[in-house]
Amino acid sequence: MAIFLSIASYCDPVLGFTLSQAIATARWPEQLHFGIVDQSPAAHALQPRAYAPARVSYVRFDPVYARGPCWARAIAMSLYDGEDWFLQVDSHMDFDLHWDQLLLEQGEELMAGRPGMVITAYPNPFVFEGDRPVHKPATDKVLAHVVKTDHGFEADHLVLSFEAHPVDRDEPLVGFHLAAGCLFGPGKIVQAFPYDPWFYFHGEEQAYAARLYTHGWDIFHMPGLPLYHLYNNAESGAPARPLHWDAEQDRVRERNWWELENRSRARLAALLGGDDLGAYSLGRVRSMADYAAFSGIDFAARTLASRAYKPLERLDPQPS
Repeated sequence: MAIFLSIASYCDPVLGFTLSQAIATARWPEQLHFGIVDQSPAAHALQPRAYAPARVSYVRFDPVYARGPCWARAIAMSLYDGEDWFLQVDSHMDFDLHWDQLLLEQGEELMAGRPGMVITAYPNPFVFEGDRPVHKPATDKVLAHVVKTDHGFEADHLVLSFEAHPVDRDEPLVGFHLAAGCLFGPGKIVQAFPYDPWFYFHGEEQAYAARLYTHGWDIFHMPGLPLYHLYNNAESGAPARPLHWDAEQDRVRERNWWELENRSRARLAALLGGDDLGAYSLGRVRSMADYAAFSGIDFAARTLASRAYKPLERLDPQPS
């Protein structure tokens, strides 16, 4: 079973490490195909042949031409070449031994009887201690997404803030939100749900979750997720990486990040309001009213029920 790994990287010194670790820990490294959009100076370009036996499809842009994470993810997704499974990850990740086998086994189990599903979560963190990656898991069970405590809708946009909550559970748990930096599903997701390049960053996960849900696909959080994320903070043990919206990065571009962010907020409102966005539109299998009943997040009324702030107890993603 081949896996396509979609990676959008922005001036990330850990990108090479991520590829090397994914290959070194895989059960079947020869079945991996990386689609990489590397937004970095030419002096830092990767050498794709260095990552054999995996296949690497590689596109590089100078950072001045970058238009945000979703734009890059859309290009990375376009490098897909018919693999059985799709995994979108960030460019600063680590992996458990035989992570690919673990994801495949869980994915095949959850796909049974469903038109489609994704496995996702904000992964447990890892840090560098010297040159050694060290995992710092909050749990070895389930990480479920919920709206952040005390957060709610702002007056001028629909973007919400989410976080991962540990759940003491040994079986997959149905969810209502996803992580763009850790998204695993069948390969057909690429043509069914192409990534929307007109999003910038904030709101992309809400948009993709809504598209999946309304088309009848289910979101799951699995126990023992075998991926880890390097968070960009003082505890990481790695050099701080620049972000697309940093002032130093932003001032050399024709369009600043805030313009792209506002366009993205308008895009989210249009999508959730039911506008026809072509291939990026909502589906008709389930409605956003169904999603509100399921998740507690009512975008039309801009209200949040108490269940939006805690992992779901129900296992059925269908509306009540």
